[in-house]
This record gives sequence, structure tokens and C-alpha cells, in this order.
Amino acid sequence: MSSRTTTSVVTFLYPFVVAGYNDELPAGEYQVLADDEVMQSHSFAAYRRTATYLLINWHAGKSELRAVDHRDLELALAQDQANANTNVIKNSAAALSPPEDQI
Repeated sequence: MSSRTTTSVVTFLYPFVVAGYNDELPAGEYQVLADDEVMQSHSFAAYRRTATYLLINWHAGKSELRAVDHRDLELALAQDQANANTNVIKNSAAALSPPEDQI
């Protein structure tokens, strides 16, 4: 079977943790490498995810490629987005305005 590797970039606005690792990673952009296996059919080609890696660039030019479950990465991204939405609501002018019945 043949395979492919795709690369994408994800952005975390807040520090985050990915399941399987204890350390908190800083907010920022991260490259994601995804390995997919081609599953041939008579009518079409389909891909099955076989591995997902998160590239972490540490200080002093050191980098680390961490194997992660793509579902755990998606969960961390969803949590980051939820945190962003919560902070927008907390800091919005509408949230700080008094209720109409108190004006």
C-alpha cells in the first residue's frame, strides 16, 4: 500500500496540553504532520490516518516530533477556541454594560 504525508499549521492562542504528555506547551503556531495510508477500491481511493505528529520547536534551535492522537489534538484545539470565545465575551463592551432595566 502507498501512503502520503500532509503538513498543516495549527495556532494555539493559549498554553495547552495534549493527552499523553504532562508538560504544558506554549501558545503559538505548530506544524502538524499526518501520515495516511491509501486504501484502494475499484471506484475510488480513500485514506486512513495512520499517524499524527506535532512538531515542537524549543529554544536554542532544538525541536521535537511528538506522536499524538489526531482526536486529542482536535480536542486541544477545540478547548483553545472555547477559551478564546469565553475571553471575547468577558472582555466585550456588551458584557460590561449594565442591564437595560438599570439604566
